[in-house]
Amino acid sequence: MRFVRAFAPRLAAALFSFVVLAALPGAALAQAWPAKPIRYIVPFPPAGATDILARIVADKLGPALGQSVVVENRPGAAGNVGTEFVAKSAPDGYTLLMVTVAQSISETLYPKLGYALMRDLAPVALVARVPNVMVVNPAVPARTVREFIDYAKANPGKINFASSGTGTSIHMSGELFKMLTGVDIVHVPYKGSAPALTDLLGGQVSVMFDNLPPSMPHIKSGKLRALAITTAQRYPGLPDLPTMQEAGVPGYESSAWFGIMVPAKTPREIVTRLNQEVNRILAMPDVREKFDQQGAIAAPGTPEEFGAHIQAEIAKWAKVVKASGAKVE
Repeated sequence: MRFVRAFAPRLAAALFSFVVLAALPGAALAQAWPAKPIRYIVPFPPAGATDILARIVADKLGPALGQSVVVENRPGAAGNVGTEFVAKSAPDGYTLLMVTVAQSISETLYPKLGYALMRDLAPVALVARVPNVMVVNPAVPARTVREFIDYAKANPGKINFASSGTGTSIHMSGELFKMLTGVDIVHVPYKGSAPALTDLLGGQVSVMFDNLPPSMPHIKSGKLRALAITTAQRYPGLPDLPTMQEAGVPGYESSAWFGIMVPAKTPREIVTRLNQEVNRILAMPDVREKFDQQGAIAAPGTPEEFGAHIQAEIAKWAKVVKASGAKVE
């Protein structure tokens, strides 16, 4: 009995502390964050652009937060496997997602998803944009976008365009071009950008709206002819290459983009802290140099701006998916 009476005050104090902590708002809980390593989910295989950019950020984010930030690849279904995993994770700030343009396309392309991007995940920060580039085999008798459009309209259904797979930004960039110009070119999907690029170099297909980094060496060597960059602004590494809009396709803008999201209901204070640290990292000269090597352009901003960007991308690609008739079960 003496032991019970002696221990009772401590037990009461412990129970009181537990009740108080359980009742604390997110702000108070967030003050102790992070207290353990953070998982950074990349929903694509290692060594691709998504993985490389995530690791560049993770290397800096860990020291900034005082905890390890461990990149974990969970590929499958065009990024949907890893995305669903994060969407269903605890909203405690210990699971991050590297989201890409592919997920904004998947919202419409896949009729049955195990998550809704803007319902089950919260935007943290846009990290980078990677331009796509319209490249043709040198055998194609077109040196400008206008000449290619005329050539395609003179040969409806006879020109093939390659992509890294149905629903990818490379595929949808081509479908957007078709929708805005009215040309009839035939989509040929490959299992990845590398085999598509190989066939483009070999002349088995005529045109591709490729991510810039893989095509850049072939553009510089003259093995491929670049007609336009797909972003709204010219790319500094190819200052003489016009944008698609400058080349005569009004309203055309397409790029691969990469950003960070967390499970919905993650405390606002954690989202704000992550956003601040990521923006600080994106301003570092060595990070910008590494991004430049990947053909990526740092894109700092607020969570609200990133959220608006995602919403706009979902709406834009929904129109393109519908116009193309593309569908993946």
